[in-house]
Amino acid sequence: MATLLRMPEVAANATHATLAAWSKKEGEPIAAGDCLAEVETDKAIVEISADSAGVMGQWLVPAGQEVEVGAPIAVLLAAGEAAADVQALLQAAGAVTNAPAAAAASAVPGTPAPAATTAQTSGDRLRSSPLARRLAAQRGVDLSRLQGSGPGGRIVKIDVERAQAAAPAPAPAFAPVAAAPAAAPAGSGASAFTEVPHSSMRRTIARRLAESKSTIPHFYLTVECRMERLLALRTEINASASRKISVNDFIVRAVAVALREVPQANVGWTDTAMRQYAQADVAVAVSTDTGLITPIVRAADRKTLSQISAEIADLAARARAGQLRPEEYQGGSFSVSNLGMHGVGAFSAIINPPQAAILAVGASQQKPVVENGELKVGTVMACTLSVDHRAIDGALAAQWLAAFQRAIEAPLSMLI
Repeated sequence: MATLLRMPEVAANATHATLAAWSKKEGEPIAAGDCLAEVETDKAIVEISADSAGVMGQWLVPAGQEVEVGAPIAVLLAAGEAAADVQALLQAAGAVTNAPAAAAASAVPGTPAPAATTAQTSGDRLRSSPLARRLAAQRGVDLSRLQGSGPGGRIVKIDVERAQAAAPAPAPAFAPVAAAPAAAPAGSGASAFTEVPHSSMRRTIARRLAESKSTIPHFYLTVECRMERLLALRTEINASASRKISVNDFIVRAVAVALREVPQANVGWTDTAMRQYAQADVAVAVSTDTGLITPIVRAADRKTLSQISAEIADLAARARAGQLRPEEYQGGSFSVSNLGMHGVGAFSAIINPPQAAILAVGASQQKPVVENGELKVGTVMACTLSVDHRAIDGALAAQWLAAFQRAIEAPLSMLI
């Protein structure tokens, strides 16, 4: 029988989500497990899959629209049902369609679906779903050559997959030169520009960072860690290890060890109480095409260095592919942001509430150091701890930072 497909709660406590793209056209057959639609949350693209076989009867919501959790977004038909079953279900449920009405025949099984239209553009911006853009970049598919099967010619995931399966032509030896933006009218004093609408992730990042910086009393402590022993140990481990260990893996392990040694710093602030965390859940900042996300290494204080390394690699890869589950990036007791691999010497980071601290890690650099009264060249890494003064006082923050520094400078101790 005909059933309503409703917007699921794709993230904990979410009240709304954006229907990024439809993966099935009206009238198209559905197999159990097929992706019906792509939903964009503030952190990732989530696929809605079919529970059983049937037919996509009618869209009730156009792609790109924000929808309340639980609201109907489509009508699914069983085999043999027709357009009359769609209307009967909608009348019984009192559902109102927000999508442009498709021809009645398109909802009838066996009737050809509307032909795919050439991908439309808005200004200079190609109309495509976030997941389609990410997939095209990963697989080397040129979106400008595709026909979009989504509403209004929007390119969706299935279009990219079909293009790849059709053996696309090899890439040219030289990348084409992009067209220059249109010049501003003479004498206007304005520069040409293209407006790119904010994604749900970017809007959420902006809101949370503004709230954090304006409501949390940040203070900052910086320490320089000597890195010679850690780098030597890393070289020795990687000479025989099946998985290469990064400096960042050591840093996450050292953070967890310091939180175990100074548990009073493993806290979070709420308006009614202080949260004392029972384990070190370390969130690691990962940059993606759509924004910053912080997947979490749970119980890092109870995991080996190799376990932490494997988990970070897996979480980062799935974060960039938009495949993280909400429970993998929500929560955490402490965050690490490492820009050392980009050559940044030192910086300060903004706290991710309700956490009370975040460690900003710079690059390992050779600098003059004084050792036993003699001037030498040492390898030094600058780390800046941003702290919520409501939850952690200066002396406690300094105690935690000293524990972190000891772990970094005596790396064997953190492996015990």
